[in-house]
Amino acid sequence: MKELDPLVFVAVFQEMLGPLLWVMLLVAVVGTVAFLALLVRERGLVSRRLVRAEVLGVFGGALALVIMAKVSSSGFTDAGGPADWFLIALVYGVGLVATVILTYTLMGWMSPRRAAS
Repeated sequence: MKELDPLVFVAVFQEMLGPLLWVMLLVAVVGTVAFLALLVRERGLVSRRLVRAEVLGVFGGALALVIMAKVSSSGFTDAGGPADWFLIALVYGVGLVATVILTYTLMGWMSPRRAAS
């Protein structure tokens, strides 16, 4: 394989996740736009809300690992080399970050920061 074709990744993820792939992509795009709009509206991050979102992110990373184990044909005991463990760590990290951004955004739009008077 001399060239890297992004459509191959789309085909593989479509085969593994089915319609869930498109739902996840839609949530990612809408969540990112809502997060950026919230940052612009509030002119920065709210530290208390960010810490709460980070705590929930730990569980989101674990959920990402569970989803990975369900959609793949191998489990964690099949991880043999450093590349496998790197991929597992990467999946956990992506799940953690995505959960932090989405929960921060949901908390921000549900209970916005009050302006200092």
